[in-house]
Amino acid sequence: MTPDYSLAHLTVLALTPPEIVKVAAATGYQFAGIRLLPASPGGVAYPLMEDPAALRETLSVIADTGVGVFDLEIIRVGEGFDPDHFLRFFEVGQKLGARAILVAGDEADEARMTASFAALCEAAAPFGLSCDLEFMPWTKVPDAPSALRIVAGADQPNGGVLVDGLHYGRSHSTLADVAAIPRQWLHYAQICDGPAGTAPVEDLIHVARCERQLPGEGSIDLVGLFATLPADLPVSVELPSESRAPQLGPEEWARRTLAAAKATVAAAAARRAAA
Repeated sequence: MTPDYSLAHLTVLALTPPEIVKVAAATGYQFAGIRLLPASPGGVAYPLMEDPAALRETLSVIADTGVGVFDLEIIRVGEGFDPDHFLRFFEVGQKLGARAILVAGDEADEARMTASFAALCEAAAPFGLSCDLEFMPWTKVPDAPSALRIVAGADQPNGGVLVDGLHYGRSHSTLADVAAIPRQWLHYAQICDGPAGTAPVEDLIHVARCERQLPGEGSIDLVGLFATLPADLPVSVELPSESRAPQLGPEEWARRTLAAAKATVAAAAARRAAA
């Protein structure tokens, strides 16, 4: 069983939404992700909510290429969170045909985080969007068990846990933790490689945002991880590299990242079959 692949916007963040859809189509992806809101203050994003012309162009390219939008980035849930502030985000997501919203957790109080996540899920549901909570070791949702507790506590039909290979390998998460996530709370996963093991926060963030490795180049057990995840789970290829991507150009970099991702997923399928 071969999963669908999505080109994450962070892999080619300099590209506009129409450009990333074109590159995804040219290099063999079925989907692309779009960053509508920045990951951090002042970060790169493409707010199609405020740019009707860019939204129309993006929709036109989607229609021309047949490449869909899988996930939208990024909603951060922190103190004083109000999902009503994201109504236009949801509306644009629905127009794009997106499936999922990538969610980060910045709320230290787990009970409040759970309540806010539930409210976000309820607000996004009418637009056909899942809300997928990504654990990241420097956030208030640092590992897979934390994300699972919050999603289970919220108990929303469109809630989910997003497993990113890098964050799995650099947190205290285990394969048993990943195996404990119910299938209905897994909508997609992200793949990339890097140095396994915890590190200072500055290093964790730098690698995650600027310098990931191709699957198979690092020391994270990606084959074991993807052998544990469902075989049909869509895979988002999220692989920024400030040192390599500019030299190759976005299209060649997208092509190489997809090839490496497919090789790892194939190895995981072989391990699963042999088990």
